[in-house]
Amino acid sequence: MLNYETLLNWPFEDVEQTYTERDSILYALGLGLGSDPLDKHQLRFVYEEALEALPTMGVVLGNPGLYLRDPATGVDWRRLVHGEQGLVVHRPLRAAATTVSRNHIESIVDKGEGRGALVYATRETRDSATGELLCTTTSSAYCRADGGFGGPSGPVRPVHAVPDREPDAVVSHPTLPQAALIYRLSGDYNPLHADPDIARSAGFERPILHGLCTYGIAGWAILSTLADHDTSRLRRLDVRFSAPVIPGDTIDTLIWREGDGQAAFRCRVAARNSTVIDNGYCEVSA
Repeated sequence: MLNYETLLNWPFEDVEQTYTERDSILYALGLGLGSDPLDKHQLRFVYEEALEALPTMGVVLGNPGLYLRDPATGVDWRRLVHGEQGLVVHRPLRAAATTVSRNHIESIVDKGEGRGALVYATRETRDSATGELLCTTTSSAYCRADGGFGGPSGPVRPVHAVPDREPDAVVSHPTLPQAALIYRLSGDYNPLHADPDIARSAGFERPILHGLCTYGIAGWAILSTLADHDTSRLRRLDVRFSAPVIPGDTIDTLIWREGDGQAAFRCRVAARNSTVIDNGYCEVSA
């Protein structure tokens, strides 16, 4: 059973991380950038000449590791899925730097027996040399097998509504069959994304793509469509993960402009008639 007090007060240590130009390139390759070697917009993120870091790389910095696999949490980690992800960008990431991140659990929601639990976490990532705040990330873990532990039933964070009309833009992005095996090299080594036996034990027919890889693909669609590929313009990116992506799927990002630099979006895999990201919300500066 989920151990509410232990998990709510989990003793995270600050995470210092040095990443290099190679890491920035590997993150972009994990999303599938470089698929068109003649696309100069993509090359800015996968070629060391005038290299830039994608803003969504902030979500992989300062990862506290697979702490929910610790038996002290009481969580059945094999039934764990990524529920939501948010990012607020305070300053553009450099292509190489040393950062310090501080993680903490904000709240835990008991959805009831058979309905799972939500674990909300927040992370602040700063430049180690200057102390400047680079980004703030928020996330929720959906613990599918851990409801009914007697904890609070709310509050559940509201999500952004997607308009009921045709989208203003659609960006298609094919993924590789080996996409999860590449993306995991950016720091998420959960065997759910690599080991067929672990995937089957979690109820999936095969290893699935990392939610944060799908998130980064959505971020690239937003950056290229609404920000003219300018990494300094992305300010916020929030999503709710609604279904898994299978490596090899083509992801369509549907975008609705809402004015004042705001937009809603949704990601779908048309071949399986599946919405894989819903309630997407972003802010882009002028």
